[in-house]
Amino acid sequence: MDTPPVCNYEGSDYQTTFWDQGGRAYEDACEAIALKKLLPPRGEHLLELGAGAGRNTLRYAGFEHITLVDYSRTQLLQARQRLGDSGRFRLVAADIYHLPFVNDTFDAATMIRTLHHMANAPQALTEIRRVIALDARFILEYANKRNWKSMLRYLLKKQTWSPFTLEPEEFVKLNFDFHPAAIRNWLTVAGFKIDRTLTVSHFRVGFLKRALPASFLAALDSALQWTGSFAQFTPSVFVSSHAIGGGLITKADEFFACPACGAGLKNTPPQITCPNCGHTYSVADGIYDFRINPPAEA
Repeated sequence: MDTPPVCNYEGSDYQTTFWDQGGRAYEDACEAIALKKLLPPRGEHLLELGAGAGRNTLRYAGFEHITLVDYSRTQLLQARQRLGDSGRFRLVAADIYHLPFVNDTFDAATMIRTLHHMANAPQALTEIRRVIALDARFILEYANKRNWKSMLRYLLKKQTWSPFTLEPEEFVKLNFDFHPAAIRNWLTVAGFKIDRTLTVSHFRVGFLKRALPASFLAALDSALQWTGSFAQFTPSVFVSSHAIGGGLITKADEFFACPACGAGLKNTPPQITCPNCGHTYSVADGIYDFRINPPAEA
């Protein structure tokens, strides 16, 4: 099975250290604004990829059901604590390269601050297209290598890599920046048509964030996000697209599919066994664990 390396946040306190206490109120507010602009007003079932501790989940208020996917059980347990045990939410530990769902399952999907951990972004995007329905909305956020700070550093010879080349830049292990043109091409090849692009975090500069209220900076950012339709020079870019191409055939009465072989699975907690290949998957603490080779718990 072709599985690129996966970035695992097992045991991490990322939500607390990065978002709650890390001075990211401005970035969080900007992303909330972008999501509000791009999200459909309502829908039946949304797939949240790289959901983490559920920071964005409650922002999808117009959807009847939300399935949260993250590779880390730690993050999903934190999401459960945040969201409660409502039947509206389903928590799934899985590898985005091998999603445990049948074809054409969701009518919308989001992937925010997650693609930058994908060593093979085109493969991940192709797998996402498989599990969402024809015309389904897909909102993607990616880290932009061609941002104004990286361009300035490059021109001043303070960084060796070029922000103008199309290949991803791995600036830290399993942390990638992407060129906007590469993202557009990968989305097209995967079966998506881009509808709208927003640039986000125009003012992600330390002294500005210290000097001005986050709400004020976010309002300024909101006024500039539309410029993403013709130029992308911010560190974060949001792309709204919809799934095109021939519809796929969903297996009747099945939601889950074996990530190892693709066969449909019956939902039989606390253990789900694939009738085709024999792989077994556990359901514990409200989390479906479809990781084929799950790591040891931290």
